[in-house]
Amino acid sequence: MTDFLILLSNFVAGSVRIIVSLLLIYRLLSAKKPKRKSIVVVLICAAVVSVIFSLTGLSDFYRMIVETVLTAVCAHRFQEADIRMSLFVGIFYEIAVAFWQFLFVAWFGVIFRSKAFLDSGTVFYQSAVWCFHLLLIALIWYILKHPDMAGKEAFCFASAIVLIGFVAVITLSEQAVLTIADDTLEMWTILAVVLMMSVLVFNMNRQYEAEKELAKLKSEQAKLLERDYTTLSNAYAINAKLFHDFHNHIGVLRQLLSHSKPEEAMQYLDALQAPVKKMTDMVWTGDETMDYLINSKTAAAKEHGIKYRVEVEFPRHTNLRSADLCAILGNLLDNALEAAKQIPDSEQRWLRLTIRRINQMLIIRVENSFFTSPVKQDGALKTSKDGNGMHGWGLKSAQAAAEKYDGMVQTTFTGNTFKAVVTLSYQNISIE
Repeated sequence: MTDFLILLSNFVAGSVRIIVSLLLIYRLLSAKKPKRKSIVVVLICAAVVSVIFSLTGLSDFYRMIVETVLTAVCAHRFQEADIRMSLFVGIFYEIAVAFWQFLFVAWFGVIFRSKAFLDSGTVFYQSAVWCFHLLLIALIWYILKHPDMAGKEAFCFASAIVLIGFVAVITLSEQAVLTIADDTLEMWTILAVVLMMSVLVFNMNRQYEAEKELAKLKSEQAKLLERDYTTLSNAYAINAKLFHDFHNHIGVLRQLLSHSKPEEAMQYLDALQAPVKKMTDMVWTGDETMDYLINSKTAAAKEHGIKYRVEVEFPRHTNLRSADLCAILGNLLDNALEAAKQIPDSEQRWLRLTIRRINQMLIIRVENSFFTSPVKQDGALKTSKDGNGMHGWGLKSAQAAAEKYDGMVQTTFTGNTFKAVVTLSYQNISIE
């Protein structure tokens, strides 16, 4: 009966360790959250591993290897995590679990003055192990309840846990209540140092990846700005030419009317009406970049049968740079148009742009209908477009530009309406 209970305990403990490892990979590597299918596979594999190790009597070292490989494979297969980083996290997670499990067993033996806690075949050992596993469950629950924990805070949290373990194993070597082999204590002391180094290496890798993403973001932002400014320059070159030649057009009309040729004058006006009519329909905010973006997207909306409504109240003479406004408004409108035009029924395609100023705050709100619900991954929206290139960088570029003005980009979607709201703090600039 005791053997069966120990087998059951090992199975449940192994299941907890692997599931917690998958959740840790989900948080650390921005992978998908483990779902029911992956958990079922883990439970089956944990049961098989427990039976095999119970029958063969293999050491915990081999169990750690099997659990590490199993965790990495499941994370890669079901959570789309990088296999190499999954192995890295899995290896050091198993070392940390074994390290802390040893500390719990040893310190329980010291506190209760009993060597029975060091014997894996006793109830005392199992009780110490389960106290640790309950703490492990509480720890992962705390981490999942604090999804905003990242960067320096997460590094300090992990470092504190490893440092406490290092102090605990050093203190354990100084106690005289329980006799523990010097080789065992030296091994765990070295592994405690290895764990501290692994936390440092992982943090350095995260910083490197963050710097790479920032560099790529700046590169893609530069491409987006170059694209919009090239189109903007071409549009204003055409308008400048029209105005430059306008006095010549007036001269021709005067000549026709002075020679009593009203029909020819009307035909000449009809020829000029198309570009002039386009300009009379434009929205004028006082900022050339804003005018171009709003009106060029109007033309794109009409082309795809999207109902486009604009309400603008834009402040003049502010510290808001045209390049940043281009990055914010251009990307939001591009995303909105892309989503709206995917709707099969043209009657359901619509887009609303609202720009308001409240004291020294500028609010930009872009709302649009959509056909396919956006997908969130690790708290961020994931692009639904095919391929790589500039896809998926629009919101990041807008967020980076908004942060220059102590602002932010917030996105929400309910029903068939997607809403992006940007808040910017600006300052007025005096023009002499």
